[in-house]
Amino acid sequence: MNWFNQQLLHIIHPVSLIGGVLSTKIVLLILLLLELDRNGFYDLSQTDGQCNNVTGLQLPGVLDELFSYEGPLGAIFSEEAVTLHLWAPTAQVVRACIYRDPSGGDPLDIVSLEEVNGVWSARGPKSWEGCYYEYEVSVYHPSTLQIEKCTANDPYARGLSADARRTLFVNLNSDDLKPEGWDNLGDEKPALLSFSDISIYELHIRDFSANDHTDSAGILHLKRLCNAGISHLHLLPTFQFAGVDDEKEKWKYDSKILEALSLDSVGQQAQIMAIQDEDGYNWGYNPVLWGVPKGSYASNPKGPWRTLEFRKMVQALNRIGFRVVLDVVYNHLHGSGPFDENSVLDKIVPGYYLRRNSDGCIENSTCVNNTASEHFMVERLILDDILCWAVNYKVDGFRFDLMGHIMKRTMVKAKNLLHSLSKDRDGIDGSSIYIYGEGWDFGEVAKNGRGVNASQFNLCGTGIGSFNDRIRDAMLGGSPFGPPLQQGFVTGLFLQPNDHDHGGEEVAEQMLAVSKDHIQVGMAANLRDFVLTNCEGEEVKGSEVSTYDGTPVAYAACPTETINYVSAHDNETLFDIASLKTPMQISVEERCRMNHLATSIIALSQGIPFFHAGVEMLRSKSIDRDSYNSGDWFNRLDFSYNSNNWGVGLPPKEKNKKNWPLIKPRLADPSFKPQKSHIIAAVENFLNVLKIRYSSPLFRLRTANAIQQHVRGIGDIFFVQQEKILKGTGFPCLLFLPRVRFHNTGPSWVPGIIVMSIEDGHEGVPGLSQLDPVYSYIVVIINPSPTGIKFASPALQARTLQLHPVQLMSTDEVIKNSTYVASSGCFTVPPRTTSVFVEPRESE
Repeated sequence: MNWFNQQLLHIIHPVSLIGGVLSTKIVLLILLLLELDRNGFYDLSQTDGQCNNVTGLQLPGVLDELFSYEGPLGAIFSEEAVTLHLWAPTAQVVRACIYRDPSGGDPLDIVSLEEVNGVWSARGPKSWEGCYYEYEVSVYHPSTLQIEKCTANDPYARGLSADARRTLFVNLNSDDLKPEGWDNLGDEKPALLSFSDISIYELHIRDFSANDHTDSAGILHLKRLCNAGISHLHLLPTFQFAGVDDEKEKWKYDSKILEALSLDSVGQQAQIMAIQDEDGYNWGYNPVLWGVPKGSYASNPKGPWRTLEFRKMVQALNRIGFRVVLDVVYNHLHGSGPFDENSVLDKIVPGYYLRRNSDGCIENSTCVNNTASEHFMVERLILDDILCWAVNYKVDGFRFDLMGHIMKRTMVKAKNLLHSLSKDRDGIDGSSIYIYGEGWDFGEVAKNGRGVNASQFNLCGTGIGSFNDRIRDAMLGGSPFGPPLQQGFVTGLFLQPNDHDHGGEEVAEQMLAVSKDHIQVGMAANLRDFVLTNCEGEEVKGSEVSTYDGTPVAYAACPTETINYVSAHDNETLFDIASLKTPMQISVEERCRMNHLATSIIALSQGIPFFHAGVEMLRSKSIDRDSYNSGDWFNRLDFSYNSNNWGVGLPPKEKNKKNWPLIKPRLADPSFKPQKSHIIAAVENFLNVLKIRYSSPLFRLRTANAIQQHVRGIGDIFFVQQEKILKGTGFPCLLFLPRVRFHNTGPSWVPGIIVMSIEDGHEGVPGLSQLDPVYSYIVVIINPSPTGIKFASPALQARTLQLHPVQLMSTDEVIKNSTYVASSGCFTVPPRTTSVFVEPRESE
C-alpha cells in the first residue's frame, strides 16, 4: 500500500466498514479521490508506489456535497430530556464526558454518541441541565497526519465553566435566566423610524467601567450622549475570547508607581507589557466561542451568571435609550490544531472550518486562522450564532469585523434572516436590526478570490453598511499605514504645514483640493451616483472621483450603506493624530478645535455617523497606534473630565517604537496636555453638533433619491453655483438643482472651505418634497484654516439665514462670531470652525 492510500485510510475507521455507515464513508473516500485528482493535489506517478508530491487534503467541497445539514445542533432542551447533536462527519468516535462541577473531578457519565449521516447524537436525562460536558473526538488531523483524540467544547456552546474548558448545559429559555420584564423588552426598545436616524458610539466594556469608581459618572455621560442623539451603543467583542482569564483573582495589575513616572518615560509601557497577557485587558478580537458571553465581564464567571447579567445589561441600556450593537468576529478563530486549548472547530472537523491555501496551509491574512464562510456549515454556524444573539439576548445590531473576509452571500442571508424576525413569534422586531462592518478587500479573498465577498463595492445595493475610510483618510491625511506626519484636511495640510515633505506648496494645495472632493462625496453619503463639481471644475459622479490609487471614492447605493467615521478603536485616537500631525508650536486650544471640526463633519454628513468612545472628551492613548493589549493604563476613559489620558508614557514599543522619536518630544511638552476646561468644552461642542443633526431630518435623508432629488425653477430665479449664474436671456429656462449641493467648488475655490447647502421643499414649488416643518434651507460651512474666512456666493444671496439656535446658545464664544449678510450672500466663519446657518419657515 502506498503512502497516499495509507493517509486516506486513516479517515475511514475500521468500524465504519460494517453496517449502514459503509455507504457514506465509501462515498466520502471516492469523492475525496475525485476532488484530489481534479485539483492535482497529489502525484503518484512514481513506480515504486511512494508519494512523489502531495500538498494536503482538501475536504470542504466533499463534506458540503455529502454532509450539509440543517437539523438541530448543540444541546437541545425539552421537558423530558436533553439531547446533544454534533456535526462531525470525519470523526471516528465521539464521546461526551458529563461533569457535575466546572473543573476537576471524575465524570458523572461518559456517553458515546451515535452517528447518522455525519451528525453524532445522544439523549440524556433532564438532570444534565446545570452540569458541564466536554467532547472527546477521535479524528484524523491533517496537522499531525494521524488520528488524534481531541478534547473540545461544543461549537454551539451557550455557557462555559470559569476556566472555559467545559461547556455548561444552560437552557436559555429558563425563566431563572430572565431579568424581570425580559420577555416584554421588545416592546420597550427605543424608537427607530429609519436606519438613517442611527448614530453609533463605539465602546469597550472595560474602558467604560474599569476607571469609573463612582458607578455614576459614566452612566451620566452616556445619558447625555443619548439625549443629544446617539442611538446605538456599539460594544467591542463580548463573546468568549482568549487573552483575558475569566477568573479575576488570577489577574495581575499595573503598579501604583506608574503615576510618578514622567510623561515621556519608557517605564510605563515596560511594566504594562510585562503583564499584558496576565491582566484583565484585551479588546477581544481573539474569538474562541462565538455564542457565549465573555466570563471576565460577569461578576461571577461560573454557572449561568454571565447569561443573566448580559441580558440585564442589554435591558438597562435599552431603558436609558440606546440600542445595543455587538461586535462579532466571524472572520477568524484564535486557536487551531488538535492540542491548542483555545481550538474548538479545528478539533471537531479538522481541515473544514478554516480557510486553506493550495498547499493545504491555513490562511492567516486576517491575523490568524481565517474561517471559510464559503463552506456551508461555516456559514450555517455564523447564521445560527447571529440568530441566537438576536433572539435570546435581544441585541439591536451587529458590526462585522473584517467583513470583507466573509462572503456577500452570507451577509445577505444574515440580513434577511434577522429581518424575518417578528415580535409576535420571536419577541423582537427584526426589521429594526442594523448590520454593518469593515468591507476591506485584501488577502486571499481580494477581488472575489474565494467567491463574491462582502467588500465595499460588492455590498452596493444590499442595505448593509460599511466603513468609509475615504472620508477618514482625507480628513486626517494619508492612511493608517502611511507616513505618520502626512497631513490632511483637518490636520493642517497646505494651510498650516508641518515638517513633512508633501512635495511643495503647489502639490500640497492640490492634495487639499482632492481631499476636499473626497470629503464632499462622503458628506453626500458616499453615493456612487451623486453628482458634484470636482476641483478641476468637471461635473462628475461620486464613483468617478478617485482615490490616490485609482479606486473610486464612492460605492454606496443608499445613505445607510455608508458608515462615516474619522476614528475608531483601531489606530491612534483623533486627538493623538492631531497632536502628531500638526506643527509642534501650535496651541492645545487649536488642536482641540481640530478635534471638534473633525467630529462635526462626521455628525453633519448624510449617511450614518460613527464615533469612537472618548472622541468627545479629547481622548488620548499617549499616541498608541494599536492599544488592543495595552492594559487599562493606556486605554483609560475619565468620565469626571479631569484628564484625557495624554502623556502617560511612551506607548508600547511593539507597535510604536519606530515613531518614538516623533512621539517623545510631544509627550514631554506639558503644553500639549488639555486641561479640564478644554475637555468640558469639547464635550459640549460634541453634544451640540449632535443636537444640530437631530434638529432637522434634512441631515438624515433616507434615500439616495432624497439626497439627489432636484428642485425645478424657471429662468434666473435659481442658481446652480456662484460660477454659473443664469443670466436673464428672455427665454424661460428649466433648471434642476439637487437638494444637497456643494458650493465653493471648481478651480477658483477658496482653499479648504467646504460649503454645503440642503434645501427643503416649499408649498407651491414643484419638484422637491417638504420634509422639515421647521427649516426650509440649511447651509453648513466648514473652515479648517487657522484664520477666519469670508465666503460670498450669489447663489446664497437674499435668504433669511441665521446661525443655528444651538450654536447661538453655545458657551463657545468663537462660533458666535459666525455671520451672514443676505444682501451679498457673504458668510464669515472663525478659524477651525463648522458654522451652521438655518432658514426658519416662519420667515418665508
